[in-house]
Amino acid sequence: MAKVLLQLNNIQKRYGTHVVLDGAGASFLENQKIGVIGRNGAGKSTLCKIITGHEEADGGTVVKSRQLRLSYLEQLDPYGLDETVMAFLTRYTGKPEWRCGEVAGQFQLKNEFLTTRIGELSGGYRTRVKLASMLLAEPNFLILDEPTNYLDLKTLILLENFLREYHGAFLIVSHDREFLKKTCEYTLEIENGDMTLYPGPVEAYLVFKEEQKVLILSANRNIASKKKQLQAFVDRFHAKASKASQARSKMKQIEKLRTIEVGHPLSNVRIKIPQVDHHGGIAIVCENLSIGYPEKTVARHVNLEIEQGSRVAVLGDNGQGKTTLLRTLAGDLTPKDGRVQWGHRLKIGYYAQHVFATLHPRQDVYTHLYEKAASGVTRQEIMNLAGSFLFKGDDVKKMVGVLSGGERARVCLAGLLLSKCQAILLDEPTNHLDFETVEALGRALRDFSGTLFFVSHDRTFVNLVATQIIEVNNGSVSRYPGSYEDYVYHLANRLRHEVHPEIPEEPEIIEEKTKVNPVHDGVSTAEAVYQRKKELHAEKRKLSSRLKKIEKRLTDYKEEKDITEKDFIEDSAHWSALRNKRLVFLLQSIEAEEKNWLELSEKLDTIDRLLGQIAA
Repeated sequence: MAKVLLQLNNIQKRYGTHVVLDGAGASFLENQKIGVIGRNGAGKSTLCKIITGHEEADGGTVVKSRQLRLSYLEQLDPYGLDETVMAFLTRYTGKPEWRCGEVAGQFQLKNEFLTTRIGELSGGYRTRVKLASMLLAEPNFLILDEPTNYLDLKTLILLENFLREYHGAFLIVSHDREFLKKTCEYTLEIENGDMTLYPGPVEAYLVFKEEQKVLILSANRNIASKKKQLQAFVDRFHAKASKASQARSKMKQIEKLRTIEVGHPLSNVRIKIPQVDHHGGIAIVCENLSIGYPEKTVARHVNLEIEQGSRVAVLGDNGQGKTTLLRTLAGDLTPKDGRVQWGHRLKIGYYAQHVFATLHPRQDVYTHLYEKAASGVTRQEIMNLAGSFLFKGDDVKKMVGVLSGGERARVCLAGLLLSKCQAILLDEPTNHLDFETVEALGRALRDFSGTLFFVSHDRTFVNLVATQIIEVNNGSVSRYPGSYEDYVYHLANRLRHEVHPEIPEEPEIIEEKTKVNPVHDGVSTAEAVYQRKKELHAEKRKLSSRLKKIEKRLTDYKEEKDITEKDFIEDSAHWSALRNKRLVFLLQSIEAEEKNWLELSEKLDTIDRLLGQIAA
């Protein structure tokens, strides 16, 4: 049976009048891979700090097993910028060079990287150095609080690959749903001061939570109906002596009927951006553009022509020049050569990574948003957008000076969206948002009628928003011809080959299309048509039989899943590693069978269409 490495009992934590954790508790087992979710301010980072000892709980206990070897990704940099990678790793961990090089190699820190000064590395590579130093402590339990912030896609994929193969346990706080999906087998939600540990990945948990909400609402409707019936009896017969005792009995039943409180689900986030006038034609032209700084040129010969209404994702490794390109397009940096020309009378808005530092500390949230809002934007629109970014009610009266860095960033982002710019440039807009707000913002920007350039490593967000991709790499800026999914797939494939050269790169997969052609050698014959119809009907019967078997398995799997989940929720004593392993199998099987069902259904549709063509 799996051992408990860490146990939290009745944890209490408040900041002033704000209660963050209120009697929260959970037990974490060896080898559990847990994704932590919750709204901004719910207490995710606070939980991590209490576990690592960087903060003390106001009440409750943290019980650590003797077998626990805890390690965490430090927020503060433990290295000196003048230190080389190898010098830091050996000094900080006390491990020999061969061992440091072995672990660093897992994050592509090899050869000349080991002798490079850390100050010369990009942010993504510095995070790789911290990850290597964390793992050299040989922990069996990791704490990772927003490890994906500011990571480029390549480092993110390396971290994912490592975590999937890691044999210990971990808690990961992340706003990147795709990252949690690929690395975590359990989900811990922090909400309303409490914790819920669910024995399944984040997608399954959100489905389960929605199902629970539906069940609760249904139960509440039944309770309300029952109350109404009982109250009608009491009202009718309470004054009659012969029925008085029965009426009193009904009153007691009414008092015992209690509705179940419905919490605040994560999926209630909605963001509505004030629409801008849409103009056709070209939004921006770059001709023979060179970008960079007085002492350094980052990219040359940039030639782009982007149509208005495009949503352009700017991708590439950290340090390659994505921010430099955005700053140049926004007019924040002067081109070193060539020219940038925006469309006629387009209003440009730019959100930089650290723009919140420019806010006036003695101005309240509403006043800032009001001043940034375009004419015609109503107070209600301002309040609605503020609420979407978690400034609800009296929160808009807070002075900027008392806000955290993440809260200030959200204020700046909301202000920009209210300004009704026809062209918006966003540099890492998702770093201070929980993943539901990230996805709500993505859906809102997908419907934005203006032109958008953005830098983000959040794959769900990019996939929601982007219609075009520009890649910044090795001194060049160019359009990527495929979709974002193609881009991620081929990058992961290249990276896998770099880490394991013995594994060849996978060829591009081109799906075979089902074809029908009753014409043979230019002559259509009744025999060819008959034979083709016969083949298609035989194939249809075979696929229909397979489809029925899949539907039967799906029904069985789902029934068992529902029973197991209900047992887990109603009584935690029903939980066991073996039953949880079975639940994970059921969830994976359901996903696989649903995928097979869709594929077979599409094939059957194709056959029906072909039969229709032949009949015609």
